[in-house]
Amino acid sequence: MQGKLYLCATPIGNLEDMTFRAVRTLREVDLIAAEDTRNSLKLLNHFEIKTPMTSYHEYNKIEKAHYLIARMQEGKDVALITDAGTPGISDPGEDLVRLAYEAGIEVTSLPGACACVTALTLSGLPTRRFCFEAFLPTDKKEKQAILEELKTETRTVILYEAPHRLVKTLKELQDALGDRRITLCRELTKRHETAFATTLSGALDFYENQEPKGECVIVMEGRTIRELEEERQKNWEEMDLQEHMDLYLEQGLSQKDAMKAVARDRGIGKRDVYRMLLEERGTERTAGM
Repeated sequence: MQGKLYLCATPIGNLEDMTFRAVRTLREVDLIAAEDTRNSLKLLNHFEIKTPMTSYHEYNKIEKAHYLIARMQEGKDVALITDAGTPGISDPGEDLVRLAYEAGIEVTSLPGACACVTALTLSGLPTRRFCFEAFLPTDKKEKQAILEELKTETRTVILYEAPHRLVKTLKELQDALGDRRITLCRELTKRHETAFATTLSGALDFYENQEPKGECVIVMEGRTIRELEEERQKNWEEMDLQEHMDLYLEQGLSQKDAMKAVARDRGIGKRDVYRMLLEERGTERTAGM
């Protein structure tokens, strides 16, 4: 019989957040794959877990994944842990899970601490719809593409950031998106945990005289539907009718659907749009004679 892959969440700061089930599972499996074995050894020693460990991280994730899958195919049970939080969230665990499924290995996830969900529930911002961006890319073009997408994002946005890059990231967000309400969460579950409800500009003002400390989670409000509608209306009000049509045609809409969209924007009937377009084209032909 094949072994099984267990994704075990570990505390993000407070050891009391370790679940009974995770402790039992880490004791019972044959091998623990850890992001940083030196860091995880402290956790295992605290809970008197003697299970052997091997490293599994960003720089060996594919090669080591095949090794781990081979062990599970031999009947060994493997637990995956990250330095803090739930494996597979913004870490190479997702690759191991994918390859395990491809190999027919059974996978289960043991729920527990997760920084992005903890910060979201603590933020005071809307929680029904949210998107998780983890760390913004370091590549400038890739980062710019993400920021462009976030300009029209209506869901609450969650981002991770290290303290030494926090001010730069806050400035990039403000420059690209304008001022937004945010809750800046630091040192989650630890003794000096803070949830700073402010704005991007307010946070930048605060950190002019304060050095950022501790791992940070930025929870940022999304755009409202009303704001986007007002912005779209402002844009098309500066266009003539054909330019307004072209705006939707360039997005891949059919002629019929583009007319419906233009009619909806302008609060008129689709037949009125058709008639006005014919009139505009007739005027253009007359002017060209």
